[in-house]
Amino acid sequence: MNTLDFLEMNYSDLESIKDILIDEFDDFWSYTTLKDEFSSSTSKYFVIKKNNIVLGFCGIKIITDFAEIMNIVIKKDSRGLGLSNFLLENTISKCRELNLKSINLDVNVENTIAINLYKKYNFVKVGIRKKYYNNVSDAILMTLNL
Repeated sequence: MNTLDFLEMNYSDLESIKDILIDEFDDFWSYTTLKDEFSSSTSKYFVIKKNNIVLGFCGIKIITDFAEIMNIVIKKDSRGLGLSNFLLENTISKCRELNLKSINLDVNVENTIAINLYKKYNFVKVGIRKKYYNNVSDAILMTLNL
C-alpha cells in the first residue's frame, strides 16, 4: 500500500463519507450521530487517507486525563490490509502527545478481530458489560495505561 496520511478529521472529511457511511463503512454510526460526536468539544476524530480518500477513522472522547475510544472504522473494501493497526498506533501516539494517562474502550465479545487487535497493543480486559449491545451481546471493557 502506498503512503497513508493520518490526520485530524475535518468537516470536509466528514462530508466526503456522508453518503457512503452506512454502505461502505458500518451501519451502527449514522451521519447524524457521527456529526454530533464530531462537534463535541471533548471529542477528537482522526482519519487515514490515501490519495485524499478516507479509508478509515477513529474517534476518542477525552474525559479529564483519559481517552475513551468511541469507534474505529475501516472502509469495507480496505479491511484486512493492516489499516486498523495504523489507525490505532497513531491514535495511541496522539493520546500520548496529549499527556493522557490511559485509553479505555468497549468491544463486542463476538468481535474477535478487534479484541485481538487491542490485545496486540497491550490493552487488557478490566470488566464486562452484560447485554450492552442491543440488549443482547456483552461488551468487554479494556484499558491501556500510557
